[in-house]
Amino acid sequence: MEWKTIEKPGYFGDKRNELYSEWDSKFGKENWRIAWQWGRMILERRDALQIYEDGYYEFLKSNMATLDWLITTASNVYDTAPSNVAAGLSYDVQETSNNHLHDVAIRRAVLRTGNWFSGDKLIEIRSPDKEGWKLSPCMVPFHLPSMISKEPIKDYRGKGYLWWEKRGVADSIEAFYQRNKLLQTKID
Repeated sequence: MEWKTIEKPGYFGDKRNELYSEWDSKFGKENWRIAWQWGRMILERRDALQIYEDGYYEFLKSNMATLDWLITTASNVYDTAPSNVAAGLSYDVQETSNNHLHDVAIRRAVLRTGNWFSGDKLIEIRSPDKEGWKLSPCMVPFHLPSMISKEPIKDYRGKGYLWWEKRGVADSIEAFYQRNKLLQTKID
């Protein structure tokens, strides 16, 4: 199957379902996909998510104090809603209008370190005013920063800025995920 890149769509936020419907109408339901640029390669979602998760794994391995705090404080983590916990280790369980990926990536990375949560608090990762913010994907440096695309991306939110760059660290996990994202259509 051949694919053609249409644009670099960037962050979807709560516009995800609206954008997917628009692209279904414009290109046909099975005729478009989201993929990720990785050097000269194009990655499918599962491979991009593995690299995203690897960013958390490398961070937690290198920051034992943060890992120790996380596993002794948290009973689990969530992004957009406490219901996110039901996703467990699956990136495919998305019950809210926003994707929640970093909670799954954190769970999987913690497991890969040979640990699990033993605390008594459900920790939110999304909000800057919460203690889990330090594990937001915009706050965690990406382990392979040279692989983050520097090309311009689309701003579907119309805010005129890239929230993760305004609030977080340069070359973060979120920067990889958003800046390397591609909208592609099938080539006949």
